[in-house]
Amino acid sequence: MNRTFSIISAMLLAFFFIGCEQELSINEAGYLVPKTVEQDSSLPSITVNNTQLHAETFGNPANPMLVILHGGPGSDYRYLLNCKAFASEGYYVVFYDQRGSGLSKRHAKDIYTIQIMLDDLSAVITHYRTSPSQKVYFLGHSWGAMLATAYINTYPQSVDGAILAEPGGFIWQDVIDYVGRSRSFKLLSETLNDATYLDQFITGKQDEQAILDYKFTLMASADESSESSLGNDGPLPFWRSGALIQEALFEAGDREKPDWTTNLKTYTTKVLFIYSERNKSYGLAHAQKVSSAYPNVDLVKINGAGHDMLSFPTGWSNFYPIALNYLKHL
Repeated sequence: MNRTFSIISAMLLAFFFIGCEQELSINEAGYLVPKTVEQDSSLPSITVNNTQLHAETFGNPANPMLVILHGGPGSDYRYLLNCKAFASEGYYVVFYDQRGSGLSKRHAKDIYTIQIMLDDLSAVITHYRTSPSQKVYFLGHSWGAMLATAYINTYPQSVDGAILAEPGGFIWQDVIDYVGRSRSFKLLSETLNDATYLDQFITGKQDEQAILDYKFTLMASADESSESSLGNDGPLPFWRSGALIQEALFEAGDREKPDWTTNLKTYTTKVLFIYSERNKSYGLAHAQKVSSAYPNVDLVKINGAGHDMLSFPTGWSNFYPIALNYLKHL
């Protein structure tokens, strides 16, 4: 079993056998997964667009803003904290866990739409922006790069540049094709056995989001295994996964078949589009296909890295100077 699964299993067993003085419920806040910002007031947060988001910033608020958009849907920004380095290069770096993700507030499933994610992003920018002339750049990874593109497609005049790291696609069929390739585990593999073993004992309803988030984490751990085609170095650091938002947005995608390329030809600012050497599910052909929606794009391969190239030492050291050079030349 991989290390992440072993640690999680040990934690769960500790909850069950912690003692006889009182019975503990695994759905109590903080027992099974970390508390969200509405449950723990010590966490840094902002209240925007009728939700509470786990968020923090680094750098001078008057500098150009660089908004970091994490993957998922349902991940958090912890694995992207290397991006704090941009603050020392003259950027105001903004991190936030998206609605229903990480340590941000949880909502009922029917509230999650692509549009509300775009509205949240607008609200985050407005909250932190110090002047109308302050430039705004995006750095999006995976789903975060898709969200960045959906935003640019809708509000092309509002973004001054973007770094996009292996978005699944900007047309729904491209997303489905990529997800299908990147989730191809053998039916009887140890990876899937590890990820689904505790699912036999823990069930969760839609209002028991701690349990659902925990189970989602078990399934996500498969991406870290040697069987995965994503080519990652190992487990990613994270706080908490968001199960309902991923389910809701994938269902919305299947229902609406979004196309986030309809207005991209009007966005003439150069975009930095990066893909990794070791992600066998992505590759040059998919990168060329997806990135071609932008009229002005610099396509770059990051050597020595898999899909989570911004998180591990080799990928980050190869990515950072390229990204910094791009931002400096905008």
